[in-house]
Amino acid sequence: MRRAALPMILGGLLLLGLVVLLQTQQRERAGFPAPAFRLPTLDGQEVALSDYRGKVVFLNFWATWCPPCREEMPSMQRLHQRFAQRPFVMIAVNEDTSAEPVRRFLSELGLTFRVALDPQGTVPPRYGVTGYPETFLIDHAGLVVRHVIGPLEWDDPSVVAYIEELVRAAEHASVQGDTP
Repeated sequence: MRRAALPMILGGLLLLGLVVLLQTQQRERAGFPAPAFRLPTLDGQEVALSDYRGKVVFLNFWATWCPPCREEMPSMQRLHQRFAQRPFVMIAVNEDTSAEPVRRFLSELGLTFRVALDPQGTVPPRYGVTGYPETFLIDHAGLVVRHVIGPLEWDDPSVVAYIEELVRAAEHASVQGDTP
């Protein structure tokens, strides 16, 4: 009976170790310079993170086949509209392998924020993305100040208040001439 218990105990410890490892890898990360990137957009233009220095950047990684991504997109659209005239930009980096499903998805949900295409998945590893959706808030100086794993109601009052603080800091820095 003791011999039968040993493999079960070792198996349980191994499973526990695996769970701890996975949770450690999926922790939210912040406080690092946002890695640069340049990607094509659906309209044939290019988007580069460096084009938005001095603004708050909402950087979201997603895919059309991802139900939690679909869940959070309407609130992202409302947030985008709320801050449209402020130093705030939303970039949603899509990981699908072709543009057509992305176009249909955006049309179906009435989404108007900027979408970049990364079918080879070159940008997510630079940010340590472990799944979809994941969002990084980047301040006006180019630092990742918040990392959110999973969907969120982006127009929740507490979230809007946090982003408002970031946007006000960007506006203040612009007035003071402190924009990098």
